[in-house]
Amino acid sequence: MIRHALLLLAACATSEAAPVKLEATGPLCVTKGRIAERSIADATVRAIAADTTGEGALLAFAFRGDSRKRRELANGDARRQLGLKLRARDGCNLIYVMWRLDPVPQLEVSIKVNPGKTTHRECGANGYTKLGHADAPALAAGASHALRAEIHGDELIAWIDDQVAWRGHLPAVARTLAGPAGLRSDNVAFEIVDFRAPRGTAACRTDEID
Repeated sequence: MIRHALLLLAACATSEAAPVKLEATGPLCVTKGRIAERSIADATVRAIAADTTGEGALLAFAFRGDSRKRRELANGDARRQLGLKLRARDGCNLIYVMWRLDPVPQLEVSIKVNPGKTTHRECGANGYTKLGHADAPALAAGASHALRAEIHGDELIAWIDDQVAWRGHLPAVARTLAGPAGLRSDNVAFEIVDFRAPRGTAACRTDEID
């Protein structure tokens, strides 16, 4: 199923622009939590892909269920979710495309901007703006899926498997963001089947934890 979804996604294109070229990345730079041989089981995981740009990303995964331990977010929610980070300049300034399970399954796109701040200690959960959401399938243990997102100018398009799940315009402030692609997960366990992003020059960082 994953291979089929990747082939379909690779063939997807918008009427306005060619697809962003996504290439396999090296080991992810983990900034919080742990990734053991492409397996994620920690309640909180944050990672970026060195030598990439944040103009697009694809995460193919096999879902395993809830993490054994649960951790609340800064706002007090023990939310279950996984997804992509785009233009991740640091932990305070980036774009998220998240597959959320709570309170109902949905894909949520948001931007986090905190001028002059770079670390979670400085910005916490401040600076978020929700850009939109769409229905998403429930994630069942044992199921495999692919989540992909691309930025074309001021438009962001997201796919779940072979279907466009969300598309919309980014605010002007998104033009000020530049950084690598990455992933984020909270309170879920899964296997990374594939992670791809456009080639770039971003360095591996260990100070960014959101």
